[in-house]
Amino acid sequence: MQEPAVRASSPEALASVRHVLAVASAKGGVGKSTVAASLALGLARLGFGVGLLDADLYGPSLPLLLGVHEEPHVDPDGTIQPVRRHGLALMSIGLVAGRSAPVIWRGPLLAQAAQQFLRQVRWGQLDFLVVDLPPGTGDVVLTLCQSVELGGAVVVTTPQDVALQDVERAIAMFAKVEVDVLGMVENMSYLLCPHCGARHEVFGHGGGRVAAQRLGLDFLAEIPLDPHIRASGDAGRPLLGADAVVPQAKVFQELAERVVAALQPPPAAG
Repeated sequence: MQEPAVRASSPEALASVRHVLAVASAKGGVGKSTVAASLALGLARLGFGVGLLDADLYGPSLPLLLGVHEEPHVDPDGTIQPVRRHGLALMSIGLVAGRSAPVIWRGPLLAQAAQQFLRQVRWGQLDFLVVDLPPGTGDVVLTLCQSVELGGAVVVTTPQDVALQDVERAIAMFAKVEVDVLGMVENMSYLLCPHCGARHEVFGHGGGRVAAQRLGLDFLAEIPLDPHIRASGDAGRPLLGADAVVPQAKVFQELAERVVAALQPPPAAG
């Protein structure tokens, strides 16, 4: 017999956070962290107070994507102060373990680290805490879903059938822990030729939208396979982190607006 799902309540450290949003993927390599970082930056541009938690403990890539390398400050009482950059409060195990240090831990230790980030980081007053989950439905994902009252989840996929086949497992997991899925994002949806402007569907196209319709979910965004997005992440200069937003960033800003609209009732920026 399966245990009944229990609606999570958030730890005291998150008492001043209005909405905790999870960004998830059924498999790795679909650009989940890029979407999580861009969503957080888009929400900040809308005037919200935003934090970003890198809970992908085996592959913490947010420090690289955001160009953050300093270690967080730890208060005498053990409270961790998140690093602030691009208008975000950021915490990642990559800021503690080092950029190239491997994280070789078993599941219980990973779950314990995830709990520590939730309970010991001084997030302060935030409208949104965006959580970049590990891929799949393993220990850390379940721990976070069962430890925090999530306001919703955004699921990231790519157009290939191999990615879409795993999406239903992630959707079923969120349903079991009573977390609303706000919608799906299809990353690497198409490539625009930089020379002629022709659209090439390198990995196929439209699978994410069809899957969202079949599962009764909102389809939130089609994100192109664009060299500007890749280059900005490699350089630690996110597209939405610049003063002047380039055209390639428009899709991420629209994603943030749709996520806000998907919450009921939609929050107002402070």
